[in-house]
Amino acid sequence: MQISLPEHVTEIIERLEDAGYEAYAVGGCVRDCCLGRTPKDWDITTSAKPMQIKSIFKKTFDTGIEHGTVTVVLGGLGYEVTTYRIDGIYKDSRHPESVSFTSNLTEDLKRRDFTINAMAYNKKAGLVDVFGGRGDLEKGIIRCVGNAQERFSEDALRMLRAVRFSAQLGFEIEKETAEAIRALSATLKNISAERIQTEIVKLITSDHPEKMADVYKLGLSRVFLPEFDVMMEAEQINPHHIYTVGMHTIKVMENVPPERELRLSALFHDVAKPKCTTLDENGINHFKGHPKEGAKMTKTILKRLKFDNHTIDRVCHFVLWHDANPELTPKSVRRLVSKIGRDYYPEMFALKRADVKGQNPVFADEKLRRIDEYEKLYNEIISAGECIDIKSLKVNGSDLIKEGFEEGAVIGSCLKELLHLVIEDPELNERETLLTIAREQFLERN
Repeated sequence: MQISLPEHVTEIIERLEDAGYEAYAVGGCVRDCCLGRTPKDWDITTSAKPMQIKSIFKKTFDTGIEHGTVTVVLGGLGYEVTTYRIDGIYKDSRHPESVSFTSNLTEDLKRRDFTINAMAYNKKAGLVDVFGGRGDLEKGIIRCVGNAQERFSEDALRMLRAVRFSAQLGFEIEKETAEAIRALSATLKNISAERIQTEIVKLITSDHPEKMADVYKLGLSRVFLPEFDVMMEAEQINPHHIYTVGMHTIKVMENVPPERELRLSALFHDVAKPKCTTLDENGINHFKGHPKEGAKMTKTILKRLKFDNHTIDRVCHFVLWHDANPELTPKSVRRLVSKIGRDYYPEMFALKRADVKGQNPVFADEKLRRIDEYEKLYNEIISAGECIDIKSLKVNGSDLIKEGFEEGAVIGSCLKELLHLVIEDPELNERETLLTIAREQFLERN
């Protein structure tokens, strides 16, 4: 098999070879090339030791020199070059206590996680595939290099990475690999929330977010997201639903665009349903208050997983308002959009449609029709330039100060009241009209 290496990668490999060392492109970039994909990053492995690498190239910096990694800079771009190595004992389920360098490529490849990531390539040797990675790509399976329990005992994050690769590639996890994950799932507790967050975001924004079901089945979510286990096991005894809360959630994720905030919002939009479930006299479940409680739970979960505040605020807001439906009149739509905030549209429509598509299809057409009408009215309001937030008012705080208002809370209160009036009647949004109202109803009153 021939792989077309980028110019800089070829130059690095050839310069190392000219100096008497071996060098190969390795890992994910080789895997992606075998799949006909364009790699995002190119990693290089070599028999040269770090100081030998640094002596060959003019511009380098130490990325992880204690583990053999040096970044070589060519044309303003950085390429990680790592010495063949053998990892020592792992005691924290994440990092080896020591590494030793080797001149044997196979020894380096055998320490890697999955067969599909344990292939190397250069022009002279072609594809080096000691562990059957290319065959596993053709079979569509994720399989550990060597003994799966050993690989996962070395680095517990690899268990979640197995599901993530499964989701990104649309592959299945090989039986022995899956059994090892089930046996060792509890050791994921040794991994930092930041590392888990990265893998989960990659998983749910992939083409196969339904693989979250495997995170549950393999016992991984029990460690870092027990709320999802509760969702997967919570029945929805209601004519509008045919799935558990968890499976409904997965259907919703499948039906929203693969954008980070939307997929996270889909994942958590019904997180509070199990907690808010009540049973009426007819044996029907109801979930009153689940959006508000869900927003609180989502904030707790996202903080636990170390998400940034901006993401937390936006996802919680989507969860809070995902179930809100206005009367299908321009006035009601203006009121609701003003409450929710224009910054959450049109994504809110995507989330609402996906929510419906994860419910009982018997009622889907009518619900989707109402969302279409809601969106149509919203677009008409936006196209007409109608005011739905304070920044769209034809007056501002400076205008009110010039009219004699004192700086402070009264200005904010006045602007909010003017916005309320304009939402009820868009024709009032004229500078002189609003200033007259402000003078008569607020300045003279105060």
